[in-house]
Amino acid sequence: MDNNPLPTWLDTRTAGVLAHVSSLPGSYGIGNLGPGARAFVDSLAVAGVHWWQICPLGPTGYGDSPYQSFSSCAGNPYFIDLGELVAAGLLTEAEVAPLGRLPAERVDYGALYREFRPVLRLAHQRFAGSGADEVAGLGSLAEFRREHEGWLRPYGEFMALKEQFGGRAWAQWPPEFRAWSPALRATMPATALTEADRHVFYQYLFFAQWRRLRDYARTKGVGVIGDVPIFVAMDSADTWQHREVFRLNAQGEPSVVAGVPPDYFSALGQLWGNPLYNWEHLARTGYAWWIDRLRAAFELYDIIRLDHFRGFDTFWEIPAGAPDARTGRWQHGPGLDFFQAVSRALPRARIIAEDLGYIGSDVVALRRSAGLPGMKILQFAFGHDANNANLPHLYPAGSVAYTGTHDNIPTRGWLESLTPEQLAPIQDYFQINGTHSAWPMIRVALATVSRLAVIPMQDLLDLPA
Repeated sequence: MDNNPLPTWLDTRTAGVLAHVSSLPGSYGIGNLGPGARAFVDSLAVAGVHWWQICPLGPTGYGDSPYQSFSSCAGNPYFIDLGELVAAGLLTEAEVAPLGRLPAERVDYGALYREFRPVLRLAHQRFAGSGADEVAGLGSLAEFRREHEGWLRPYGEFMALKEQFGGRAWAQWPPEFRAWSPALRATMPATALTEADRHVFYQYLFFAQWRRLRDYARTKGVGVIGDVPIFVAMDSADTWQHREVFRLNAQGEPSVVAGVPPDYFSALGQLWGNPLYNWEHLARTGYAWWIDRLRAAFELYDIIRLDHFRGFDTFWEIPAGAPDARTGRWQHGPGLDFFQAVSRALPRARIIAEDLGYIGSDVVALRRSAGLPGMKILQFAFGHDANNANLPHLYPAGSVAYTGTHDNIPTRGWLESLTPEQLAPIQDYFQINGTHSAWPMIRVALATVSRLAVIPMQDLLDLPA
């Protein structure tokens, strides 16, 4: 049992709901930051729910996963509420109408890619042609540029050059464009410069709408829990701009990549393919890159869920080109030194450690020393041994309880997938009484001593797999 003192910020018993922005009601093929999001916040407030947890907000790359983003600082342009651009005269109802015909019950990312980008480009074309510095009510574009210059300009140039070179990863671009520098802009084609300005404009819209939505949520007593993946995508503005932070060769290619060994989720392990950090360089620089990344995240979120916490203690290093994760080996991460640097730079930071999976005593000791609450998952409460830390009666107050996370299938689907032998002790413990409904387990999650309980929206809707 975890007897360490409560993290100082986890001082109130509250509940949250996990639902990504893409899942919200929206009129343009995907959930967005407009009326559907505000209505969702209203529903949380009416229910007495104080936290809205989401997946990463960044622009998604190949596979459309929010955990493989083109930037750790940028927002996903798909989440922009186009209705506001119609009201501002930058678009017409006829121009956005095709997006309204996309499926409402799921996101068709292929169709979204074809339909959404041309509409945004048209809005930028009209805005740029107007000579204006502001879309009504969203503040100054020039001021936004100045405020976010450190990541915004390289990100815009990265996206523009990606377009210029047919979508190829930056390590496959011509050598003169494989590393960012302040002087690079002078060598870029005029078409790429225009494209870079477009992406800056999209970020201006996203950040203004997100800031307004978050302010609205705050007035309703609802805060936002955001997700910060430990790793960034190989093909991202982060690696392109800061090659020295990652273990890359002279051509910008990784020699080793990230993943996890065989576990509950996969007998082959998980081969993520993300570049690994040069922790020696980061330590010499006071972890400045990471601290800047977390500071940017706290501009978006009230609390951060730090994904794959165990990687700060030890991480699984896989040779580049390996077919799966089994050939990896454990290496030491930065440990407590990193979290002490973060605490000095961001003393008011509220962080949840994603400490799931098979972790050793060293990882638990690091989390305790860093003063971070860990996560407990009801779906993991059986199938291991009698001392399983995920059994609800063992939860400490300084933890965050979940029925499941974005990595789990909905609880109803999980219950329906179990054999009678597997299901029997679960039915007995949770008093399920023959039903496959998620609600008995939701009640247990809310009844644990954990100071914070978060329920995925799929479970609240009692959805199957």
